[in-house]
Amino acid sequence: MKKRWRWNERTRLLLTLELAVVLPAAALIVVNAVQLEKVHSDHAIEALMQRDFSEALAISEKHINEKAYGMVKQVRADFPQTPEACSDTLDSLIQKYPYVSHAFLYSPQTGLIFRSRQSRMGDPDFRTEAGDLQHMMIWLKMDYEPLVKKLRMLDKKGASPAYFESGRVRRGDRLLYQSSVYFLVSQPGQQPALGGFAFDADYLRDQFFPEMLNSLMTRNLTEDKGTSRTGVMVHLKGDPEFLAACTDWDGGKPEVERVMEGAFPDLVLAMKMRGTTLKAMGQHFVRMNFLILGGLSLLLAGGIFITYRNVNREMALARLKSDFVSNVSHELRTPLSLIRLYAETLELGRLTSQEKREEYYRIIRKESERLTALINNILDFSRIEAGRKEYEFRETDIAELVRNTLESYRYQIEQHGFKFEENISENLPPMQVDREAIARSLLNLVNNALKYSQQDKYLGVNLYRENGSVKLEVVDHGIGISRTEQHKIFEKFYRVGDPLVHNTKGSGLGLSLVRHIAQAHGGEVAVDSTPGRGSKFVIVLPLNTSAGEARAASVQ
Repeated sequence: MKKRWRWNERTRLLLTLELAVVLPAAALIVVNAVQLEKVHSDHAIEALMQRDFSEALAISEKHINEKAYGMVKQVRADFPQTPEACSDTLDSLIQKYPYVSHAFLYSPQTGLIFRSRQSRMGDPDFRTEAGDLQHMMIWLKMDYEPLVKKLRMLDKKGASPAYFESGRVRRGDRLLYQSSVYFLVSQPGQQPALGGFAFDADYLRDQFFPEMLNSLMTRNLTEDKGTSRTGVMVHLKGDPEFLAACTDWDGGKPEVERVMEGAFPDLVLAMKMRGTTLKAMGQHFVRMNFLILGGLSLLLAGGIFITYRNVNREMALARLKSDFVSNVSHELRTPLSLIRLYAETLELGRLTSQEKREEYYRIIRKESERLTALINNILDFSRIEAGRKEYEFRETDIAELVRNTLESYRYQIEQHGFKFEENISENLPPMQVDREAIARSLLNLVNNALKYSQQDKYLGVNLYRENGSVKLEVVDHGIGISRTEQHKIFEKFYRVGDPLVHNTKGSGLGLSLVRHIAQAHGGEVAVDSTPGRGSKFVIVLPLNTSAGEARAASVQ
């Protein structure tokens, strides 16, 4: 026959956690993991960074062109008109602007005037450069009309009325970049002339581009609050070796490139990350997000586990409270039933023997005391839980207190058939204690010994002084307590899993109250027990604890 499935509180709890928390959280984690994997496989992070780099290069190119157009505007403002143009005038212009290496002026009426920086004509490479450039100016005669038309159209469109042309010049075994610019020079009553100059290739390499690139990097650092890790350089189209770079350029292959237009056509502006690559950064981003997702998953799992454990603990506590109510009800019902039974018997006058009547009176008194002790335990526990438990500390002869307490309980001990040994040291010093609380602790321990000693009925109570403290021991030869449960027995409502314990009614509060009382007196309670061989409970009360210190301990 198959066992029928039954829904219980734990099953409902697990199902609730799964449906309300685990499944949505797991779905969210899986979706995020799939998205991260898709981002990783599609190289989306690298593409995003490349787009940002491309935008940064476009902005950088704009700033470089604006600077170059400003330089052209300065030279054009000082450029001589055709009637006054001569070699000396152009030489003066070249001397004034260090970034000009060659200047020229062409007019259909006067022809070509071409001049180079005289101080550098001793350099063979520069001299060759000047000759080649002057030789190339022959084409101005043929392209004069189309070029003038193009410059006029640029002027009408509101663009810079200048035309730039790129070239290569040799410096030793290297080729440098050179940009030449053409613009219109008005002539009173005549056709406009074509003027222009060539940017000095050495100046572009050594000053203009390094200064511009460093300036752009400084601006990026300011905007990024000092966190930029990029480097920028320029190189000739078709030649990967950099022509000029910012000071932070660390070599390597550029990540993103942009072919420049405007003032420096055919020059390539390039950018890369310092010390890493976009691919590595993308992988790092994905890896870190996977780690974060994993950490969140662990935190979520831990939170679910803690929630489950706490709820499970609360459910267990609720069950213990339910058992407590049942046990207390039984504990209350038993003495009340006996009291009622004997009281009714006495009331009906059915007893003729005076000795029998005294026995019934004694039983009623003992059961009343038992009932009072149980109610006091419950009331003390209620005050402790509410934080309102107060102790009245008075100087007390601890030996006399223990003797009197045991004497009041001796009848019940003897009624249970226990062998009883009492060893109380003499000359114990007076102590500041709450008499009622200490007596209740002792009675709770004695009562437990009576309950859980079925075979070898032995009870020993020892009171002695040792190592600056007074120790009160209660020893029995009962069922004992396993080592795994010894640290739990002082918790409220907890009862050992032995069948004998569960078959014996009790509130599960006695040992919890004993520990609280001991701690309130600045002491502690300990247990030494072996299953099947009995237990020894020891209440340790320090001799040097004042009443004030004990009260502080009770509040805690």
